[in-house]
Amino acid sequence: MKALWLVLWLFPALCFADAPVAKQDHASILRSAEQFLHVQSEGLPGQVKIHVDALDQQASLAQCNALQAFIPAGGRVWGRTTVGVRCTSPSPWVVYLQANVSVMGSYVVSTVPLAQGQIININQLGVVSGDLTQLPPSIITDIHQAAGRVVAFSLPAGSPLRADALRTQIAIQQGQNVKLISNGNGFQISAEGRAIASAMAGQIVQVRVGSGQIISGIAQADGVVKVSY
Repeated sequence: MKALWLVLWLFPALCFADAPVAKQDHASILRSAEQFLHVQSEGLPGQVKIHVDALDQQASLAQCNALQAFIPAGGRVWGRTTVGVRCTSPSPWVVYLQANVSVMGSYVVSTVPLAQGQIININQLGVVSGDLTQLPPSIITDIHQAAGRVVAFSLPAGSPLRADALRTQIAIQQGQNVKLISNGNGFQISAEGRAIASAMAGQIVQVRVGSGQIISGIAQADGVVKVSY
């Protein structure tokens, strides 16, 4: 009888020790990573496609009450990247998955060779489609952002145009005779002067007028200086 009582007393403990620990489904981890990347990539300029590589089949992780996806420090939601998924309860763990975020969109290229210092005409530009994540981050996606600007260095035909490869055209040259215009409510005042320094459109430029007075204004694309009082 004592032996039977001992077996019955030990039976629950033995069953508990042998009970398998619930494991986290790999598919739910991938879904958490994909959903996170979709949210983080909203607003990117193009059609976003996301692929997350599968976990190692040998990976065994305890079941989690709430999964939390994140981008490791220094990471980005762009191109080939890494996304982490962590669990804090009941058993803490972290896994890192490789992912690829591609953004199919349009970007601007030169249709002819462009020489350094050349002013770009819109007829020298074209628009093509491709994966923007494989191009420099400063790539130009709007053809009107490039037309009228100056090439910083020579580019062969077919080159993707980058914002850092272009500069704004000089609107006013140092020493140039310019017209100053000030508009008010129902009136316009104009004067002549000489620019003290060069300026691009939209920049502040100082102009010395005939009396010797120096007046500051905003350089316009047509070479006029707009003065506000």
